Amino acid sequence: MPNICEEYDVVVVGAGHAGCEAALAGARLGLDTIMFTVSVDSIALMPCNPNIGGSSKGHLVREIDALGGEMGKNIDKTFIQSKMLNSSKGPAVHSLRAQADKQAYTRSMRNVLENTEHLTIRQAEVSEIIVEEGIIKGVKTFSGAIYHAKAVVLCTGTYLRAKCIYGDVSNYTGPNGLQAANHLTESLKANGIEMFRFKTGTPARVDKRSIDFSKMEEQFGDETVVPFSFSTNPEDVQKEQVSCYLTYTNEETHKIIRENLDRSPLFSGAIEGTGPRYCPSIEDKVVKFADKTRHQVFVEPEGLYTNEMYLGGMSSSLPEDVQYAMYRTVKGLENVKIVRNAYAIEYDCINPMQLKSTLEFKTIKGLFSGGQFNGSSGYEEAAAQGIIAGINAAMYVLGREQVVLDRSQAYIGVLIDDLVTKENHEPYRMMTSRAEYRLLLRQDNADIRMRKIGYQVGLVSKDDYDKVCEKEKMIEQEIKRLNNITIGAVNEVQDFLVAHDSTPLKTGTTLAELIRRPELSYELLEEFDKDRQKLPDDVVEQVNIHIKYEGYITRQQKQVEQYKKLENKKIDESIDYNDVKSLRNEARQKLMSVRPSSIGQASRISGVTPADISVLLIYIEQFNHEKYVSTHNQDD
Repeated sequence: MPNICEEYDVVVVGAGHAGCEAALAGARLGLDTIMFTVSVDSIALMPCNPNIGGSSKGHLVREIDALGGEMGKNIDKTFIQSKMLNSSKGPAVHSLRAQADKQAYTRSMRNVLENTEHLTIRQAEVSEIIVEEGIIKGVKTFSGAIYHAKAVVLCTGTYLRAKCIYGDVSNYTGPNGLQAANHLTESLKANGIEMFRFKTGTPARVDKRSIDFSKMEEQFGDETVVPFSFSTNPEDVQKEQVSCYLTYTNEETHKIIRENLDRSPLFSGAIEGTGPRYCPSIEDKVVKFADKTRHQVFVEPEGLYTNEMYLGGMSSSLPEDVQYAMYRTVKGLENVKIVRNAYAIEYDCINPMQLKSTLEFKTIKGLFSGGQFNGSSGYEEAAAQGIIAGINAAMYVLGREQVVLDRSQAYIGVLIDDLVTKENHEPYRMMTSRAEYRLLLRQDNADIRMRKIGYQVGLVSKDDYDKVCEKEKMIEQEIKRLNNITIGAVNEVQDFLVAHDSTPLKTGTTLAELIRRPELSYELLEEFDKDRQKLPDDVVEQVNIHIKYEGYITRQQKQVEQYKKLENKKIDESIDYNDVKSLRNEARQKLMSVRPSSIGQASRISGVTPADISVLLIYIEQFNHEKYVSTHNQDD
């Protein structure tokens, strides 16, 4: 009997957070797209923490949404608690975080996928990529079926040759006991793709009925919920929220862990993969931070219709009996019952330095990659790469210019640039500190920064794009108006300033100057602004931020101009770095490996010094001149 053979424009391998965004991008751009998953029950699965967003990750979700992605819309529909983190600090680090109902999140995303035109979902394990003369031609499943495609996006997450481990128990399964994908790795290696072995982990899930919440600190959601998606009506997300709880480990917990380190596969050598430095297991924390007498434990619900609770901060791969012993030393968990053991998971992923900034493989045309398969961690990082890989796979098929976001445009740009440029020997996690221009890349202005790109690509409607253009116009007009309204040093103003612990005026000033004072704001000064028109909340927020941080924003914009000069100095793909005689050997090797697209990217490669960049700049000028002369001589 002949094998099945079908044709598609785009094949997406994997249905996690990266795969969902990649598949939706391709299908929404009108391309026949098929998404493969080892189990349709694992679509948009949240195998670890039950939340979306958080510090810096909230920025990514907002940017995905502004580009036309689905994650923000989906969490708005399925959250059970929402909080704006770092609200006491400056706007650059404000980050939205929402607890999800895990089952609802998965069901909702699956419903969107199943009802998207041009998108087919297929439960099957992809075992081979089909490559001819350096060009992707499709994939083959374990059953032998062949699916021809013009572009393929790999989003395998933590499923490739996955192995779940705790104590001396080791199972070759994916997360939550789901089937692993055991056959694709060899095909990738056979096509010259360099693979890494990484590790991540998850804490135990416990029965809510066995927890004494009276011994813990209750954590409430925000009184007024801010939606993730710019398309969500804020009124639709104002609802009753569930509580989370905070407790702590103690010296007894740490003692049990230390006494059993020899039974931890993390320290015994049973785990080969490298784990995330910024999301360590409780064993790691106790060893590396020996001076700490306690660590936070966040007790979070997995959903509205389950008693399972997630023990955030106590990820572990210790044996089952040790898990019980250590968890029961924690206040409120003295009689806890485990529903699912904590475990570590090892999996295969790629060295992301094999990718271009478009997330296409340098050596295989039409093959793209996104998510944890690229050596990152986190749902949000995965989805961010997924939408870019999906967009660029579609642009490749359509013969259009591909999308590259740089570090001054988006957190997504920082994330991808770090992955494809810098050596990462552990799962990469996004952090606000990684973004040099974070005052410009705030989560509150992601629509202003990214909607135009989403519109040009074709994922954002004209109506949504027009709304952003109108919003920008209102912000600009209001700032201009406030700079032209003068307030005199009259008694009522002076009394107001004293009442708000603000220095009285010696002479008249503008409303904008008063707004710049830390203790004052646009809203507070309404009584002195007789001609003020009612503006949308998001416009008011932008007006406040722009006026208050004008000096800092202007300074950062000048830094971006300098950065852009280096980014705009492109490096020809055909350059042979062996011809650049004055380069140091290390720099030559790194440049040949990464093959940067610009001087800016070259300058961020570890092992490439400013002196190497100076040499490279001189060489490129000569190279471009000789190429120009050669081309014109041929024309003559």
